[in-house]
Amino acid sequence: MKQLIIERRPSPPAGLPIEQQVSPVLARIYASRGITDQAELGRNLKELLPDTAMKGMDAAVVRLVEALEKQQKILIVGDFDCDGATSTAVAIEALRMMGAGEVEYLVPNRFEYGYGLSPEIVEVAVTQQPQLLITVDNGISSVEGVARANSHGVDVVVTDHHLPGAELPDACAIVNPNQPGCDFIAKSTCGVGVIFYVMIALRRALQQRGWFEARGLGTPNLGVLLDLVALGTVADVVALEHNNRTLVHQGLQRIRAGYMRPGIQALIEIAGRDPSKMVAADFGFALAPRLNAAGRLEDMSIGIECLLSPDLDYARDLANTLDELNKERRQIEQEMQQQALVILNDIELSDEQLPWGVALYDASWHQGVIGILASRIKDRVHRPVIAFAPGDEGEIKGSARSIPGFHIRDGLDAIAARYPELLRKFGGHAMAAGLTIAADKLELFQQALDEEVRRQLDAEDLQQRVLTDGQLSGAEISMELAQLLRDNGPWGHQFPEPLFDGEFSLLQQRIVGQRHLKMVLMDPASGIAIDAIHFNCDAELWPDEGINRVQVVYRLDINEFRGKRSIQLMVDHLLPA
Repeated sequence: MKQLIIERRPSPPAGLPIEQQVSPVLARIYASRGITDQAELGRNLKELLPDTAMKGMDAAVVRLVEALEKQQKILIVGDFDCDGATSTAVAIEALRMMGAGEVEYLVPNRFEYGYGLSPEIVEVAVTQQPQLLITVDNGISSVEGVARANSHGVDVVVTDHHLPGAELPDACAIVNPNQPGCDFIAKSTCGVGVIFYVMIALRRALQQRGWFEARGLGTPNLGVLLDLVALGTVADVVALEHNNRTLVHQGLQRIRAGYMRPGIQALIEIAGRDPSKMVAADFGFALAPRLNAAGRLEDMSIGIECLLSPDLDYARDLANTLDELNKERRQIEQEMQQQALVILNDIELSDEQLPWGVALYDASWHQGVIGILASRIKDRVHRPVIAFAPGDEGEIKGSARSIPGFHIRDGLDAIAARYPELLRKFGGHAMAAGLTIAADKLELFQQALDEEVRRQLDAEDLQQRVLTDGQLSGAEISMELAQLLRDNGPWGHQFPEPLFDGEFSLLQQRIVGQRHLKMVLMDPASGIAIDAIHFNCDAELWPDEGINRVQVVYRLDINEFRGKRSIQLMVDHLLPA
């Protein structure tokens, strides 16, 4: 077991306005995340950054207005993850509300066409005879695909958030906060956020033209799309800075008030959640995996149709299908994880033997699940991990997950510069990326990855650290504080849910389900007994009846069972004290 270093966030300076506005514990938590005044939290739609700061927005709106005025056929080209699915649904719903007569979508099957607007998927698209293609959550790297569309006389508007390469596609408009020269400061806006902004700008342009009045249409309320925007934003694990927090908060408020589309309601039901008590984490851990399972194993159109369905019964049928796919995905993932651990054990799972950058491959692995696999192994070994599965003939496709300090997309770029023939395709973010290499180049790639990680990191970076909000007293471990924390998010990436640590007496421990450790802990100072659960514990270490005192890193939560509510510690890390 790798050693874990627990560090506590430094105490904020005294005298901040937030101290007078919220409880002491909440004030400390907010201040440690850079919030010194409630006004900085980001809750009001009026506080959203203006769309006018997005480069390419004017050109995109001009082309979309033309498409509506001429009633041209518009084809949305999406991506096969949750951000892509919600982006597709937002584009279609908004354009239809604004009077588009023909707007359809096309999502590449990841096993046939791969990611993005490839030349091959353009050939499929043109059979539907669109006059305009709009990419959502992809397109910034589709230089060849846009060129192919242009050769067919089909215009392309790119909306994306991924990091661009050296060459941009020759689209009639590109809207991407991460493209060179874009002044939009919320660089962490994900695909669904970008297309939502485009639709806001389009609505304003149409209002200025008297479009809605002339056609007897009411001005559409784009707020009805915020449940989709919130889901896609949390699912894509982008930073919940001020702008994204506003979008997620507003989406959650709508859902809690009962205003949600049937597809979202059906997904919430199948996940066993209560809409009135939804929190941001429910998007990431309950709804998104079910949508992603469609894109990983079959066809994301199942998920998109669920999100678009106006009929609740039909949405429930689709949600059931998504739930079954997610169960299948989990089974495949568990089997692959066991195989990966065997591979790691063959090279001895120790800091001395393990490469600094880990690249694993098995001919039996499933392309749709390697991203989750890479994430699980990364969590176990705390270093960048890339999992490969068979791709097209002679190729293998990889999904990468990284650790703080190593920008995986830039790392791949550096490898490509040093070994020009090694990477056939790559793209992504700081913490996640995708790539394709020749199968016979795996050993060279493993060497190159290890070299690059060693070049950028030192041994301390490979030591897993967890940052907590300190210790809670027995009196603070209460229903009131748990509810306060639940109500005062949304919490998420780079605005993390409060995490606490402490030492407890271990009174009871047993496995429930297959891999979950159910415990009763006692706070030694107060003598209060508290329920706790550690999901997916290491079965080789727990339960251990020889341990009666533990150090715990946990989140404070409320367990609701058969109408009763009680405090429960959700344990992230468990160590003998």
